[in-house]
Amino acid sequence: MLLGSFWDALQLGHTRLGNSPAAQVPLTEAGLNRLKRDFKGSGFVTARATAIIGTLAGALLCDSAAMDAMAVESNVAARVLPAPKEQALVATDMRIGGDDKRTRFVVDLNRKIDVAAFTLADPYRVVVDLPQVTFNLPAKAAEQSRGLVKAFRYGVIMQGGSRIVIDTKGPVHLDKAFVLDAVEGQPARLVLDMAVTDRASFLRNIALENRPAHSATNRPAEVPPKSDGDARPLVVLDPGHGGIDNGTKGSGGENEKDIVLAFAQTLREKLEGGGKYRVAMTRADDTFIPLAERVRFARSRSAALFISIHADALPRNEGQAEGATVYTLSENASDAEAARLAEAENKADVIAGVDLTAEPDDVANILVDLAQRETKTFSMQFARTAVGELKTAARLHKHPLKSAGFKVLLAPDVPSVLVELGYMSTKDDLKQLNSAAWRARTAQALVQAVDTFFTPRVAGAGAGGGRN
Repeated sequence: MLLGSFWDALQLGHTRLGNSPAAQVPLTEAGLNRLKRDFKGSGFVTARATAIIGTLAGALLCDSAAMDAMAVESNVAARVLPAPKEQALVATDMRIGGDDKRTRFVVDLNRKIDVAAFTLADPYRVVVDLPQVTFNLPAKAAEQSRGLVKAFRYGVIMQGGSRIVIDTKGPVHLDKAFVLDAVEGQPARLVLDMAVTDRASFLRNIALENRPAHSATNRPAEVPPKSDGDARPLVVLDPGHGGIDNGTKGSGGENEKDIVLAFAQTLREKLEGGGKYRVAMTRADDTFIPLAERVRFARSRSAALFISIHADALPRNEGQAEGATVYTLSENASDAEAARLAEAENKADVIAGVDLTAEPDDVANILVDLAQRETKTFSMQFARTAVGELKTAARLHKHPLKSAGFKVLLAPDVPSVLVELGYMSTKDDLKQLNSAAWRARTAQALVQAVDTFFTPRVAGAGAGGGRN
């Protein structure tokens, strides 16, 4: 069992990651605590300072008539200063303490906020939703493992909101979740107390929990922009991962989510520059988008082509691989590596599939099957074209055309492919992925593939036939 003094030190102390000093802050008297709350600021206001402020205020009140006269004589208009804007929220440090029975998770913040915490099963997780935060945490902070905490991650989950997800070593009971105000020069602190429990109790607690209303899966429906009669094909670019989901990681700390966003932005510029297509992106910043939402994004806009962009990585014990690969949707994976990748990518979100609940099941299945037959043909056509163009600009995998059950490719009426640009676990591939020149050259190859894909279809439509 943890000692009380250690528990208090972890909650109120200034223990830091790295080489910073550690100090325990002593408790203060209730009267001083009230004084501090009345005078919020970056420092501690003493009783002596309060007395000085009171004396000055009295002197100013005595001379108020003279001051008013001076203001009139000098024609100076009195102004009411606008209220200061709320300070941006920043997380500056974190620490974990405890053992396999009880564990405390603490995050230092620059101000007090409201949070909502809940638990999830399979795998066991504790989730904390909070306002959008800039996470200025020490390098490798999220790689800590102690007590009941196996790992954790953090990031933007939606516009205006961030999330911390803690992977636990087993079922836990979230005993406390609260935020302490800044005190005596110490930062505000988010504190989570977790205790070990059994699976039955864990699942019962989940059923009783009140889930936060601002969950990422409950985001308001977005109204697609009108095309204003623009008949050009719409190409939807889907940079994988984002926000709390970093994707794979390079040897230099590079995140897949950043690399694929940079590539998608380059590809968008080149597609729009040609003037032949309308282009939309499922995300244009570091925001998490659920897999099913990416599918809905393309379908609701009647996209003519959907390109999901990723970068792969192999575990160290699985050898070496290099080069770009283009994937299409298939119920059965083309090989073991394709199956592994699809499983990994599908873990980004648990929501997937086509919402056809308004239709009877048998009719819905027939409609989806008929649409997907044509869609799969178009998807494979573009995939082959993309591989042919990419080989002129980028290194390809030894088997560059594959298929697997990627949830993000499930749209039954939008030709869809997933492009793995290369392997972040391979030194040469990672160097190319970080190169602006390589991105420009490879993006241009995909633009050529898009041109080739649409040319016969657009020509057919102009003659009175073809598919929109």
